[in-house]
Amino acid sequence: MAEKNQQSFASANGYSRKDEESATLQSENVLKRQKRIKLAMYIGAFIVFQIIVMTVFGLTVMKVKTPKVCLGDINIQSLNSVSATSSFDTSFTTQIRVKNTNWGPYKFDASTATFMYQGVAVGQVSLPKTKAGMRSTKKIDVTVSLNSNGLPSSNLGSDLNAGILTLSSQAKLTGKVDLMFIMKKNKSANMDCTVAFDLSSKTVQALQCK
Repeated sequence: MAEKNQQSFASANGYSRKDEESATLQSENVLKRQKRIKLAMYIGAFIVFQIIVMTVFGLTVMKVKTPKVCLGDINIQSLNSVSATSSFDTSFTTQIRVKNTNWGPYKFDASTATFMYQGVAVGQVSLPKTKAGMRSTKKIDVTVSLNSNGLPSSNLGSDLNAGILTLSSQAKLTGKVDLMFIMKKNKSANMDCTVAFDLSSKTVQALQCK
């Protein structure tokens, strides 16, 4: 009778150990499964974060914008006009400003800026080959001398009588934007400005650039 009790106790003890081992194994499996789920969630979150970063990077840093070119302040050195002979001559200093808002330098070739009266050239200035740095403005100092010697018959005399001389200035810069040494994008920047001179006061009445 005692032997049967011992066998029953041993059998029950064996089942208990098996139950404990099974519970431990199940607990370990649950923990492993939870770890795998957390790892998958972390990987998914990291991938989403990388996609967002790459999208923002592509829409901001890697987006290439056309640089803007305009005239700076004009300092008149001389301004003479004769309405009777429909003639004028002027000399002044100014700046050609190349504004580059890109995350990389804008390197452009040598060019010229042409000043015109009613579409006819009255003078030019040379622009050197140079670059506008990343998110900065390159200022090119120039001295401009203009005269009406090459103008055909026009209504220049009436404009001079009115006391206002309006000239336009145009230039085209051809170059490349260099983004982080991995991508180069061709960009042409155009200047289109209008200058109105007050002949009586010999000052600049208005300066507008598109």
